[in-house]
Amino acid sequence: MRVLNKKILSICRRGLTIVKSVFRSKGKLKNLTYGEKSMVEVFNIPNYTLEQKLLESGKPMTSDTTRQELFGFQSDLMVDDQIISDYMRDEVIDFSGGNYTAMEGIITFRGNNYRNSAVFGTAHIVDKKFDRSKTWNIDTGKLKKTVSSKGYWLGSCWTGQPLIVRWKDETRKEMNMYEDKKNKEGLVEVIYSTADGYIYFLDLDDGKPTRDKIYLGFPIKGTGSIYPSEVPLYFAGAGDSMGEDCARTFIVDLIQGKVIYEYGYDDEFSLRTDNNKFHGYDSSPLIDVATDTVIQPGENGIIYTMKLNTQYDGKSVSINPEKPVKWRYTTDRSRDDHYWLGMESSASIWKGFLYITDNCGDMFCIDLNTMEVVWVQDTLDDTNASPVLEESMEDGTAYLYISTSLHFTANEKQEGDIPLLKVNAATGEIVWKRSYPCKTVAGVSGGVQATALLGDKKLSGLVYFVVARTGGKDSGKLVALNKYTGETVWSVDMTNYGWSSPIALYDKDENGYVILCDSTGNMYMVDGLSGKLYDTINLGKIIEASPAAFDNTIVVGTKGQKIYGITVK
Repeated sequence: MRVLNKKILSICRRGLTIVKSVFRSKGKLKNLTYGEKSMVEVFNIPNYTLEQKLLESGKPMTSDTTRQELFGFQSDLMVDDQIISDYMRDEVIDFSGGNYTAMEGIITFRGNNYRNSAVFGTAHIVDKKFDRSKTWNIDTGKLKKTVSSKGYWLGSCWTGQPLIVRWKDETRKEMNMYEDKKNKEGLVEVIYSTADGYIYFLDLDDGKPTRDKIYLGFPIKGTGSIYPSEVPLYFAGAGDSMGEDCARTFIVDLIQGKVIYEYGYDDEFSLRTDNNKFHGYDSSPLIDVATDTVIQPGENGIIYTMKLNTQYDGKSVSINPEKPVKWRYTTDRSRDDHYWLGMESSASIWKGFLYITDNCGDMFCIDLNTMEVVWVQDTLDDTNASPVLEESMEDGTAYLYISTSLHFTANEKQEGDIPLLKVNAATGEIVWKRSYPCKTVAGVSGGVQATALLGDKKLSGLVYFVVARTGGKDSGKLVALNKYTGETVWSVDMTNYGWSSPIALYDKDENGYVILCDSTGNMYMVDGLSGKLYDTINLGKIIEASPAAFDNTIVVGTKGQKIYGITVK
């Protein structure tokens, strides 16, 4: 690793001058609001000086309102077991191009480094109904809790999204699948880690096992990841420890079907002090193929980046990981026992810059090649949803859509307002902010747990949020906002709130159908342009997990200890 003087780094960061004009889109959609409206604040004052600096440098930079000093933000970096002040990677991490993977399927939470889609393929939709004749389900289990509380981890929890992939024939035939599945042409495999401690492998067509499940022995609440160049490696992070056995992230060889590496456990570098330096890895890792580096935020307040030295010859895979580069932080809030240090959300990455939210009510941008904080924004409360990133072709920058749970800002009645935000990814400044009144009940969060859905195709002017415990303690809303202005286009009242992240299926004519799940086991299909309800199917128990879809088939797990495959007619 090269350690460089800060003055040299400053010169390097100036980059190449880019001559561009700054345009700001003013597009609006017709307001078709249903039900209750909320106050909207549109912060739309351009800072051309700052934007021109951005265009000249080609990189994000802080503004007067997003300087880390304003938040008491302090960080440390450990390289080769030494805390250092200046750093530059030997190999540059750069996710430019917007093409995280060429694989067929969904291989990480919300599909890619922008976290903007958990759907692959085009749906053939005729009746706009769920096909009950083609619905399958399989049983999962439960795992006794040993640390946080009494009881059991049940079925699939938040975020709990499945991965769905069609392997290349040559890859599939080397795997430890059952012979009929190994030889099945065009097999699409569901890989689902659940809270009972197992990884399940299923045929998307019928839900039947494709190979033996793998026991990890830890609850997996979050979403796994597959190496994005079809190297058969799978990554899954434990959401909690088991007794004295500390939570960690597992790397699984999908040819042999076994764990080959573990990292992130009992890390003394963590500054989190509760529950014996609490560790948890709900965040879904991202992998940079060009540098062979895994990027993993942790609830222990550490971001791990680790070069794997992967070797794969088409028949066997091995890794020889280097010592991770570890970044940790504290803020003014994290030094107060009222707040929690650490990151449960999954990171988004634009170019060489990581965007993440935390439990202290912060969103921040980190330069992955220097591991320096670029900017910090106040999200006000515990933020579990992942930032959804949209790269703009109109003004050369990117934007983030995010919201929060209701915890720290709640009053004595456990009521308060939560913000829905659009943030400039280049500066951290708020573009628009919208507030919703919510309630938290017995520690079960109100507000937003679900990651936003950014519309595409005919829905491309919209962004969707699922707000829990608004309009009543058990109620919720699905709201469709104009992504340019934050104005409500439509909203639908939900009798039962949702934590599950919505998805959208698109047909050959680019019509969009939003799929949403709620806390009583209902799955809904609604028209993405109007909010019109097309169909509902009940899956029996609470759905906290987020669905993923491949063509016409949607897969999701429930806390009722089942995984379902639902086909749309």
